[in-house]
Amino acid sequence: MGNPLRQRLTATKFASVGQVIEISEEVSSFDSLSEIVEADLAALEADKIPPAWRESVVRGELQFGFVAAAGNVPTMSGQVRVELDAVCQRCLEPFRQRLEIEPRLLLLNAHESVAEFDDYEIWELDEDTLRPLDIVEELLIMAMPFSAMHDNMADCKAFSAAIENVTEIRRPFAALAAQMKQVEKDPDV
Repeated sequence: MGNPLRQRLTATKFASVGQVIEISEEVSSFDSLSEIVEADLAALEADKIPPAWRESVVRGELQFGFVAAAGNVPTMSGQVRVELDAVCQRCLEPFRQRLEIEPRLLLLNAHESVAEFDDYEIWELDEDTLRPLDIVEELLIMAMPFSAMHDNMADCKAFSAAIENVTEIRRPFAALAAQMKQVEKDPDV
């Protein structure tokens, strides 16, 4: 039957069989995501580009079903995670950026609508069929930050360089604090 992540079927077909898809695909399988990562890494000197960035693995699971209260509207939910190579916009060095998404989607055709469902995001389908890989790729792209940066400032060379360049810390109210402590000790001063 092939890889269901790459199959093109209607949302109703995926939902009617309760399709569960285990995801374990390299970033290179996601064309648009690969292009974005490659463009970001192109800002680095050639020797700093991680050689195996395309081999990072996207992992997760998707489940298809229906929301009966909405008139049997197809849904897709799950969790997906990946660690992508990126360039920190503070220090301009490569680092590993973790992306995690937990989609809860109502899969609707462009002409369909449903009453309010706060637990789900509406995902309009441009065509009658869908390919789960395309949805996962689009969700990962949307989860990418506008400016990639180290999560931990201690890992960022921009901050460590700034700390090393600090020679003297000015404390403009240190004298006032000392006077206040003196007054506390000896109120008659």
